[in-house]
Amino acid sequence: MKRSRLGSLDVTSIGLGSAPLGGLFSPVSDADADATIARAWSLGVRFFDTAPLYGFGLAERRLGTFLRQQKRESYAISTKVGRLLRAPDGDAAEDEHYKGTSPERPVFDFSYDGVMRSVEESLARLGLDNVDVLLVHDPDDHYDDAVTGAFRALQRLRENGTVKAIGAGMNQSEMLTRFAEAVPVDCFLLAGRYTLLDQGALNALFPVCTAKSIGILLGGIYNSGILANPSASAKFNYQDADASLVARALELDALCRKHGTELKAAALQFCMAHPAVTVAVMGARNAGEVADNIAMSETAVPAAFWQELRARNLVDVRAPLPGGRKA
Repeated sequence: MKRSRLGSLDVTSIGLGSAPLGGLFSPVSDADADATIARAWSLGVRFFDTAPLYGFGLAERRLGTFLRQQKRESYAISTKVGRLLRAPDGDAAEDEHYKGTSPERPVFDFSYDGVMRSVEESLARLGLDNVDVLLVHDPDDHYDDAVTGAFRALQRLRENGTVKAIGAGMNQSEMLTRFAEAVPVDCFLLAGRYTLLDQGALNALFPVCTAKSIGILLGGIYNSGILANPSASAKFNYQDADASLVARALELDALCRKHGTELKAAALQFCMAHPAVTVAVMGARNAGEVADNIAMSETAVPAAFWQELRARNLVDVRAPLPGGRKA
């Protein structure tokens, strides 16, 4: 598998995202989770992304169970800070997004001390002595606390060698752009904002990241499923997709079919063509989905498809396409 540089880290260009392994939208059994991670490993994946949010600790525990059996220097792992998992005062209702989870629920805490506790608790769930990448997770309404608290803690952890790279993970590009200008980061995880349906990251984030050599870990490449299986019931950004997005996804799917290729292959390869993208973080809930993600990165997408995509103005004119073409 192709490898990339992420600061001082040597990483595979495709990583395994673990939100589905935490029961995103539907439960995943321990056996399926283990088989998923094992299949990713057997196919050459050596970058793994997780977070306390994913299944409220379940994804971290499942990844740790597998990774503890591997040589520590043979892989890179990222987790996130900003949410502490705490037992609620009363009975916890089933979460809207994560199913089959523990009764603990996340509580936002972007303070310096909260981040240090979060790291300690994540390492305990993972059963590891360290992680490679730490990301401030979803500080949408907590910019000041993230800058004065969370990032101060992450810089301390990077300075003492506890982690090798720091940054933030969000579902928006605007605040990541602000962080790029305000704090010395190594990478960002951007979810769902650079895809065949949304190229908002081209406006400011990707230019500043390119100028500052900030790596992009790109998640949400299928926009929560609509670019994997476009239909009226598809999800976009974790919510039910509106009719206009469904129509655009179906148009893209029809174009792929016309050129004898698959929408998932086009969606993934479009994202990986941008030079700012270091790792495509692909979620999976079973071994078959992992194998399919890897296959989509290798499936031939004809040049004629990209040419028609350009001619029909279906992506931003600034977006680089596979083969070095501009849209």
